[in-house]
Amino acid sequence: MQKAAFMTDLRKMEIREIPIPVVKDEEVLVRLEYVGICGSDVHYLEYGKIGDFVVDGDFILGHECAGVVEQVGSKVTDMKVGDRVALEPGCTCGKCEFCKTGRYNLCADVRFLATPPYAGCLENYIAFPADMCFKLPDNMSTEEGALVEPLSVGIHAAHQGNVTLGSSVVILGAGCIGLVTLLACKALGAADITVVDVLPKRLEYAKELGATCTINAASCDTVEEMKKITGQAGTEVVIETAGSPKTIAQTSLLVKRGGTIVLVGMSAQDIISYDFSKIMAKEATIKSVFRYRNIYPQAIQAISQGIIPVKKIVTHEFDFSQTAEAFNFVIDHKEDVVKAVIKIS
Repeated sequence: MQKAAFMTDLRKMEIREIPIPVVKDEEVLVRLEYVGICGSDVHYLEYGKIGDFVVDGDFILGHECAGVVEQVGSKVTDMKVGDRVALEPGCTCGKCEFCKTGRYNLCADVRFLATPPYAGCLENYIAFPADMCFKLPDNMSTEEGALVEPLSVGIHAAHQGNVTLGSSVVILGAGCIGLVTLLACKALGAADITVVDVLPKRLEYAKELGATCTINAASCDTVEEMKKITGQAGTEVVIETAGSPKTIAQTSLLVKRGGTIVLVGMSAQDIISYDFSKIMAKEATIKSVFRYRNIYPQAIQAISQGIIPVKKIVTHEFDFSQTAEAFNFVIDHKEDVVKAVIKIS
């Protein structure tokens, strides 16, 4: 038997004993060591749903994870017991046009951890497809391995914005995803990175992680400040990670002529008033981000080689026995928490 943390109701969790899963031929059994608390996990616990995905009954949260291989299936040839791995949490069909063209994050038949009806990974052991488990180098911890998942979102956002050497970027939102996007943009060579948020502590973190400028939107007008910074020109790449209707609407005002807007944050409000005349006049490009694709290997290498110090985003760590307290702490102290992780074993 093993232990797993179940969401039993809104803002209620309990740890129960469940069977250790049986490994299939092409799977490995992973003893999990770290699981990150994602904003989506918190949203499910607070509200019970995200869009059309509704929690029905007791549910295991968590999808950012890493651990040690304890058993390998009969058809697994490239992994062995003792390998340390990060798990990419989405298993797709492999047959649709999106999977076959390498855009598997758009597969409609994806089984993604902690996205109803598929259980998450806040447990001691998980059986998982070996081809979605990525080995970690010796100099990389499993805590860093659990952070590969959010970092992959940030790298994908930077790629969608075509961030390259010398780029100017403004990132709206300095939560976990905003900060890993900052790290990704910096690693890709962006010269000017402005980060906008309403929480001073998060802006301090952004400065520590390499932002060239920060704007506290609670005390000034972001659009006017960016006009001063850019000499009225706007910014080449605008990346929205806050998921706020206000900041999403600001992107058309902040982007430079011919620039690119990347929408990452998911707004609770589906329909938002937006100035498309500005987009038309600027011939700006709007792109969006849905998770990531083909990024885990490069993210792992970037962490291993010291290019992206992803562990710096972790502000709080809790033991597995404190899972309920950890989630409630994150909910009640959003102004203090950038990234919380749970140490499973």
